[in-house]
Amino acid sequence: MAFSIRLTEEEKRLADSYAKIHSMSLGEAFKRALFEKIEDEYDVTVADEAYQEYVADGKKSRPIEELWKECEI
Repeated sequence: MAFSIRLTEEEKRLADSYAKIHSMSLGEAFKRALFEKIEDEYDVTVADEAYQEYVADGKKSRPIEELWKECEI
């Protein structure tokens, strides 16, 4: 699949510079950036859902010092 985007001259210079610094094509730079953003947002969503489940189950966290004391660390 191919697509096109419109960039200002400043945005194009920045994107070209980023791609050059990382020794990749402009297309690869955009592809990597897109998928990194998707992965980051997915990770945040999964973590938020897990935390909501944790709270809904009535679980609570406690200071790490308490665990260390129990383990005699």
